Amino acid sequence: MTVLADHPTASVASIGEPRLLAGVAEHGRVDHTQHLRLHGTPVLRRRSWLATALEDVNLLGRGGAAFPVAAKLAAMPAGSHVSVLLNGSEGEPASRKDRTLMTYAPHLVIDGAIVAAHALDTRRITIVVHDATAHDSLVRACDERTDAGDVRVVRTHDGFVGGEIRAVVNGLNGDRAVPPGRRVLPHEHGVDRRPTFASNVETFAHVALLARLGTSGYARVGATTEPGTSLLTLIGDTSHHGVFEVPNGTPLSVLLPPSPAPVLIGGYHGVWVRSAGQLVLDRAALRAAGSPLGAGVIARPHAGTCVVSEVVRVAQWLASESAGQCGPCFFGLPALADDLAALAAGAGPERADAALRRLALVRGRGACSHPDGSALFIGSALETLAPELAIHQHHGTCGLPPSTVLPLPKGLS
Repeated sequence: MTVLADHPTASVASIGEPRLLAGVAEHGRVDHTQHLRLHGTPVLRRRSWLATALEDVNLLGRGGAAFPVAAKLAAMPAGSHVSVLLNGSEGEPASRKDRTLMTYAPHLVIDGAIVAAHALDTRRITIVVHDATAHDSLVRACDERTDAGDVRVVRTHDGFVGGEIRAVVNGLNGDRAVPPGRRVLPHEHGVDRRPTFASNVETFAHVALLARLGTSGYARVGATTEPGTSLLTLIGDTSHHGVFEVPNGTPLSVLLPPSPAPVLIGGYHGVWVRSAGQLVLDRAALRAAGSPLGAGVIARPHAGTCVVSEVVRVAQWLASESAGQCGPCFFGLPALADDLAALAAGAGPERADAALRRLALVRGRGACSHPDGSALFIGSALETLAPELAIHQHHGTCGLPPSTVLPLPKGLS
């Protein structure tokens, strides 16, 4: 087990035999020599093989949308003019999985990029990362090997919305780092305004494992419907704390000790639920249950603390992160945050009704996914935390100490 340097109580570990995090418990950061001993050199595959393998193992993107990677590959042209883009910006404050992977297992990420680039017959590879330690680890990894001369590692400083893949593309192209609209996709208009195969850094690490292990080897771990493993960030009242690699299909009850406290699944564009222990780690099943895994965050406040205050704090931060491109985001999210604050201070049911009407005006009307994701977080809180909100309504407070489980960027509270 490796302890996160900036979080002494949090760890990097796995349930079962690690794949993405192989060697981390023993070595900390896995350098190139250790990586070759564990994984060997990247196994390069033809595009046709990779496309079939991605579909066979149902590899879904790890950036939040869980889009089928095989479909992304099928939409791409090939040739030296196309690009491969790895998104490691991780603007989600509660998530640490991507920066942990890039910090401790950078070579597996680079392997995946090289496999994808080879399949597309290109050498244009860009890795975007926000975290300074992860950035330095990737740069060092490129220097440690001879096949990464064309890999460009770019550090960004953009916020929550700026980590969305289309915003990342805009920033790389010298424009404002905001999403350009729902219809503009990287495979059509990406890096340098060229077709771009883009996904989350964890996705590319899985591509490297799939190319090396083959479909049968890759599918030896995980669920039948979704083979393989996933990286999760576990915070608060959970069985483990930190970044864990978990086989898909694992019941969430393994990660959550019995408690009456609600659970946040997916991060700050995620969902509050009461019955998380009945769910399993399977993206399709979680989405069908109305609890998409999103950024891979599972958080639970401690019993005996005020969860309502935590929700208000995060909702206010989400409103502050608006890109200012549309009314639902620029006006709707601050108003919803005000509604939550009023309810926490004892406002009556008419304020809750106003919040529900406002949610209906926000959903599906934004220029990007931020209003929808924020509405999901707030709307699920209104429903799931109804008992707690009722106490606030009658007494103006619940009298409990505020929950402080969900992190926000430094300098904010």
